[in-house]
Amino acid sequence: MTQQVKPYGSWKSPITSDLMVSETIGLGQIAIDGEDVYWIEGRPAEAGRTVIVRSTPDGQTIDIAPPPFNVRTRVNEYGGGAYCVADGIVYFSNFADQRLYRLIPGSQPQPLTPEAKMSYADAIIDRQRNRLYAVREDHTGEGQEAVNTLVSINLENGEDVRVLVSGNDFYSSPRLKPDGSQLVWLTWNHPNMPWDGTELWVAQINPDGSLGESQLVAGGADESIFQPEWSPDGILHFVSDRSGWWNLYKKAPPVEGEGLGLTEPLCEMEAEFGLPQWIFGMSTYAFESANRIICTYTQQGIWHLASLDTTTGKLQQIETPYTEITSLKAVAGRVAFIAGSPTEFSSIVQLDLTTGQRSVLRRSSKLEIDTGYLSIAQPIEFPTENGLTAYGFYYAPQNHDFMAPEGELPPLVVKSHGGPTAATSSQLNLRIQYWTSRGFAYLDVNYGGSTGYGRAYHQRLDGLWGVVDVDDCVNGAKYLSEKGLVDENRMAIAGGSAGGYTTLCALTFRDVFKAGASYYGVSDLEALLRDTHKFESRYFDRLIGPYPERQDIYHERSPIHFTDKLSCPIIFFQGLEDKVVPPNQAEMMVDVLRSKGLPVAYVAFEGEQHGFRRAENIKRVIDGEFYFYSRVFGFELAHPVEPIAIANL
Repeated sequence: MTQQVKPYGSWKSPITSDLMVSETIGLGQIAIDGEDVYWIEGRPAEAGRTVIVRSTPDGQTIDIAPPPFNVRTRVNEYGGGAYCVADGIVYFSNFADQRLYRLIPGSQPQPLTPEAKMSYADAIIDRQRNRLYAVREDHTGEGQEAVNTLVSINLENGEDVRVLVSGNDFYSSPRLKPDGSQLVWLTWNHPNMPWDGTELWVAQINPDGSLGESQLVAGGADESIFQPEWSPDGILHFVSDRSGWWNLYKKAPPVEGEGLGLTEPLCEMEAEFGLPQWIFGMSTYAFESANRIICTYTQQGIWHLASLDTTTGKLQQIETPYTEITSLKAVAGRVAFIAGSPTEFSSIVQLDLTTGQRSVLRRSSKLEIDTGYLSIAQPIEFPTENGLTAYGFYYAPQNHDFMAPEGELPPLVVKSHGGPTAATSSQLNLRIQYWTSRGFAYLDVNYGGSTGYGRAYHQRLDGLWGVVDVDDCVNGAKYLSEKGLVDENRMAIAGGSAGGYTTLCALTFRDVFKAGASYYGVSDLEALLRDTHKFESRYFDRLIGPYPERQDIYHERSPIHFTDKLSCPIIFFQGLEDKVVPPNQAEMMVDVLRSKGLPVAYVAFEGEQHGFRRAENIKRVIDGEFYFYSRVFGFELAHPVEPIAIANL
């Protein structure tokens, strides 16, 4: 087939915004109950409603919790861990009222907890005592910070709620010993985030369901503990970054009369077996048997599946085609997880550990994309400030129907991921392919501060948010330009949330990018501090400095105060119900840009929060950013899209 010659950006692509929103769902939180596998689906086509789905051994899939129920919790604002299941009975948090509901198969959901300003997450069931343990977030104190506790709830009478553990700022991961005798949990306090330092505690459970004296097992202000789990024979395991990497450990049985046993590493590696705990219910390992863990770990941004013998410490790779693996759960003989690769959409996968046979229970998209339109993620390393190295995934323009005129270099979009304590992924992402199939190059940056490269790498951002992340995004773009891979005069940067802050800083304090797109990004750090929620209210102590003692730094790194330095067009996308980054953050910036005479666009959405869930809004932002660049960089659109109003163009 002869390729047509068209300028970069003007290539016609089958990967449209309609295709993405009509055919794509979000997948999350797997659970296994008996022979059944459960998971969460976020559905843009249902106004962003989140549904529990059950898959039975005969291959049938059934929606659990009918409309209008929306399975989401607001604990820590980001949620996660919104349901649990035991013996076919599902307990879940409903987004509208934040009450816990019980769903017995064949009946309608019934509220378990009373109406109150309470949210619940990370629940587990205690069959012996007929109670549910969960993290509770209490918002009944008007004008005060929410109060987080671990609670026990009677499964017959939801009014019978007991506070088991209190006094610290945050809790997560209650886990019950198989014989029901002990409970462990994680806790941490301001100003730490869970990836900075957490503590793992254990306590006996008394016959009446109360807790006995609790003991500190591991962790502290400078050690991050992740995902405590009990083995089937009652040995406590957890992930710790005490070595500089999130590795697996176990607590050996105690010698009689000597209290807690010794902590032993299971498999010491320069690899990450853990994740930043932004949401509840995250899982990177599970027990297939008392002596065998099925786990996933990441090196250089690529995830691997493996089997770990807990007695010998031998780690054996399990070959799969996947480069991204999350939400792993296991029972004897099988494991389920969410996985994707550069050419495969995120899917719910079940693996038979005896035969090696993989079954895909659900794909996030039913689309079959011709690989001739797919750009494959290429891991890259590039030099950055202070003689250090930064990382990312580079995507070249790819569309087998088109080629660019000789001598033309492609425009570039640099993506700064959110968090900022997070990481980008190499798996197939239609948002990226939308750009590359139209003739854009794309760089997804794992800047200093990202996880997956060890504790020292993610601590590069300590005290330097708005500097290190910006330098790495700038240096990534410069690296590609110097390699002759992109047009230095048509480089844009885009990001959401914390990535939006990096974007705005790069556009304000550097002069490398010629345009940008901010998705609910931060422009005023002090305003963010005043308006943000409890979970992140002290996050910036480490990233920037204590406030108000270092108010000077907050001012110096807030783009809103330095709009005189701006000299390129920006488009802003914002949810009007966003409590993480309130709308006034974007609106202040837009007003200044308008008055300054710079091209600027502002697209706001009623009913959206931190991140967009409605199909029509997701379509609008995808096409809107592309339209904006077409006007700024001066290329023709191959597809008509709904125009965006651009002031001062």
